Amino acid sequence: MKLVVLTALAMLAFAGNSLLCRLALLHTGIDAATFTSVRLLSGALVLWLIAAQRSGPGTKSLAGGWISAVALFVYAEAFSFAYLSLPAGTGALLLFAAVQISMIGWGLYRGERLARWQIAGFALAVGGLVFLLLPGLSAPPLQGALLMAASGAAWAVYSLRARGAGDPTRATAGNFVRAAPLALAVSAAMLPSMKWDLAGIGFGLASGILSSGIGYVIWYAALRELKVTSAATVQLSVPVIAAFGGVLVLDESVSLRLVIASIAVLGGVAVVLLARGRPSRQDALTPPAGTPPPSR
Repeated sequence: MKLVVLTALAMLAFAGNSLLCRLALLHTGIDAATFTSVRLLSGALVLWLIAAQRSGPGTKSLAGGWISAVALFVYAEAFSFAYLSLPAGTGALLLFAAVQISMIGWGLYRGERLARWQIAGFALAVGGLVFLLLPGLSAPPLQGALLMAASGAAWAVYSLRARGAGDPTRATAGNFVRAAPLALAVSAAMLPSMKWDLAGIGFGLASGILSSGIGYVIWYAALRELKVTSAATVQLSVPVIAAFGGVLVLDESVSLRLVIASIAVLGGVAVVLLARGRPSRQDALTPPAGTPPPSR
């Protein structure tokens, strides 16, 4: 029961990142760069406090590295700017698809081979993504879609580098601490157009502290008990949760195109993941960040 609760809370946190970002940019006065800065700064603070509390005497509370931190920064910055134009559910699906397709593609590049059913699943997922982006009245804005795809690719880089990186909480804390000044530099560069209000700052703090910082800690606790395929497959729920949240909280509509694309993408990725066999636990995918580490 405890595992179910932890996993459910983690998935809600990852989907919450999409909802909080979209809600802040749509209904408050905060700009995308400031939201990202607040998210990364508050996430860095809470993760540093948790890592410091867990570290024993004489143990460094932070780990990670600059390459991972830059990937985290690109993910978070592109994520926020993408949500200036994308609905919550569409953005979460694009993010998830980009993460999974990038990671599967990297595996293929490194010499991994897919079984027949996995090839069919991968083709179905890519086809669903192409269908979503085809020109038409219900297609998402191209600029927002490209930004979210870049965000997903950056998160895939972060996730791949996170495997075997030691204590995940200390590594994530160190990466957030390094990424926060990069986000502040973007905010400084965009100072003339900076906008913010208390509600927007509040949503940014909730995204950084709850959905990112505490959400990741909960996910890592659940990962200790989850099988690799279960850990990867359960994240298929994040775009669905974000889509339903967008309908309930943001009064967004769900188009037939999004429904069909979601079935194709999530179903295709599920086939690939479930047919993987029994990889080692270290191969579990770290969280999007909706999913960073997003969910995905």
